Amino acid sequence: MKLSRKEFDRAVRRAYDRVPAEIRERMGDVVLTVRSRPDPRMLEEMGYPPDEPLLGLYDGVSLAEHSFFSPPPLHPDRIYIFQEPLEEMCETLAELEREIEITVVHEVAHFLGIGEGRLEELGYG
Repeated sequence: MKLSRKEFDRAVRRAYDRVPAEIRERMGDVVLTVRSRPDPRMLEEMGYPPDEPLLGLYDGVSLAEHSFFSPPPLHPDRIYIFQEPLEEMCETLAELEREIEITVVHEVAHFLGIGEGRLEELGYG
């Protein structure tokens, strides 16, 4: 499956709109960003091999790590969605949107500190 960036962005928007309100409302200033693939530096920092098919990545400080005494962040927390690995694993637009939705939810869970048990209750386990 291969979409233009504009088509993929629309798929991300539709997938994001299906994320439960409980999760979307708590994202705050987290920015959702689409990239073609993770760059080698990202993979290295995460400890992944260079050929790892990473679908998404949370980059920031989780709420559990935030402190009243922490200095303000230099940039907003960000969730990266990687277009090409997602397209490579999906055969239909519906499957792609579901995988994007799952990826967004799992990355937001890193930010919020949501455990696997709650993700399972929400249908993302």
